[in-house]
Formats: sequence, C-alpha cells, structure tokens
Amino acid sequence: GWQMSSIGPLHNTRLDDGRWLVIHPRHRLIMHGVHIGLMLICVAVALALIIYPITRGITGRLERLKTSVRELGEGNLAARVAVEGNDEVAALARSFNESATRVEQLVRAHKMLLANCSHELRTPLARIRMATEKLAGPESPAAAEMARSIAELDALIGEMLLASRLDAMRRPERQESVDLLALAAEEAAHFGREATGEALQVAGDPALLRRMVRNLLDNAQRHAGGATRILVRRAPAQAHFVQLLVEDQGPGVAPGERERIFEPFFRAATQAPESRGTGLGLSIVRQVARAHGGDATVEAVVPDAWHQGSRFTVILPGASAPPPESR
Repeated sequence: GWQMSSIGPLHNTRLDDGRWLVIHPRHRLIMHGVHIGLMLICVAVALALIIYPITRGITGRLERLKTSVRELGEGNLAARVAVEGNDEVAALARSFNESATRVEQLVRAHKMLLANCSHELRTPLARIRMATEKLAGPESPAAAEMARSIAELDALIGEMLLASRLDAMRRPERQESVDLLALAAEEAAHFGREATGEALQVAGDPALLRRMVRNLLDNAQRHAGGATRILVRRAPAQAHFVQLLVEDQGPGVAPGERERIFEPFFRAATQAPESRGTGLGLSIVRQVARAHGGDATVEAVVPDAWHQGSRFTVILPGASAPPPESR
C-alpha cells in the first residue's frame, strides 16, 4: 500500500519471490503543469511588451485628437491634429482637419460679411442724416425722429461690429493693469451714480472693460431707472478674482430667463417696449468678461424674489492672478 516517508509518498508491493517493489513517483505530471504555467506567463509578458507600445501609440494619438476637438469647441478654429500613420485613426484625424478647415472658412466668411456690411451701412446712414436735415430742417420734429432712428441704427452697427470682434477674440489684444474701481467710478459719474468698494487691479483691455461697465449701467438705466449700488470687491470664494456688482430695483429677471438674457437680441418678458436698446448690451458684457477669463451672471437681489430687483455680477481675474484660460 501507499505510505508517507521523508522523501514523499511510497508504494510497497511484495513480489511472489519475497522481494519488495517500492514505487516512488517523481511528480512529472505536477512539474509539467508548473512548466506550462510558467511558459504561459512568459508568453503573456512577451505579448504585453509587444502590444503595449502599439496600444500606447494609438491611445496617444486619440488623446491628441480629443485635445484638438476640445480646442475647436472652445473657439480655437485653427486647431488641427497631426496625421500619423495610415490606419483608421489617421483617417479620423484627416476627416477632423478637413471639417475644422471648412468650419473655419465658413465662420471667417460670415464674420467678414458682417463686418463689411456693418461698415458699408454707415455710409448711407450718414447720407440719409444729411439729406433729412436739408429737406426737413434741423428743428423739424420729423428730422428729430429720423435722427433718433439713425442714431439707433448707428449704435446697433457699432455693437454688431464689437460683438463680431469679441467673438473672434480668444484673449484681449491689449493687456495692462486697470483699476476697476476707478474705471467704474468714471462710468458711474456719467449716469449720476457713485461706485464704492476696493481699489482692485485687473488685467485686460481698458477700452473693453470700460464698455462692459457702461453697458451694465446703461442696462440698469433703461430697465430700472438706474443702478442702486455699484460695488467692486474681492470675490468671496475665489482667490485672485475681483467682482463688480451692479444692483437695481427694477422688475427683475425671471429665473428661467437669467441665462437667456445674455443672448444677442433676447427680449425679457418684463421688458417695456420703450426701454429696448440694441439687444446686444448684455451679450457684449458676457463676451468681454469671458475674453478676460471671467464671466457675467444675474440673480435676484433677494434670492427667490426676482421682482425685487436684479444683481448683475461680473467676475474677473485680478492683475496678479495666473493667466486665464480662454472660454
């Protein structure tokens, strides 16, 4: 029978001639299984070493393609991806580059058409103004009404040109340190208001920032009879950021319209016909803020009570903040 010994299991069998047959297995089957397992592991490691550079190359190319798609979506129409190899990923990269080129051409053509039309419209407007003054006389009520209409058209053309330029701009062309409180105080004086707060510096284009503040104050003047508070302060929860708050006591903005109010030519339900402007003022406010790495929002002065006035908040990176990413 089988017995255990110091060298492992033994099988003893007594032969007919009185001798003993001792069987000591060498575990060939077990060792063969171990060898097969080691061989499979070695094959798997070898395959991994061979496949990893290939898969890493494919995933790297896909990551670069993903980055270019994100840049295109963020407004960088010049974003392209290098075409590497001749496989499906390379075909996808070529298709992306072709699509991006077509989009860039269409957008450029649209912006050129808008800019050229806006410039060309100002010439006949000037001729109409002079002809009206000659025919009706500068003191005529008809001439005065025509002059107001021409002024509105001229303002709309200017806003359209600025909006088109901001749409094509990833970052302001001019960058310098600007005292936001001083700038806000200068613009507020034109509306008979005062700006208060801290003398904080922001980095950006002074002309664009001035236009942003002016549009906010003009919006408050049109829809609420003027701003009740103009405040410059540090952003409470964001380091290195500056806030500009413009509050009014107008009819407010309904919660469902607080994002749409920054869309071009959107008219709020509470807006009176006589208070309408060009329809681009608040859109330009947000465009300027985002071009400087910030944003513009509106909320109720008293939360959940939008009929008690509105608070427009513009947040901008401070002059010492890291360079902002364009939106």
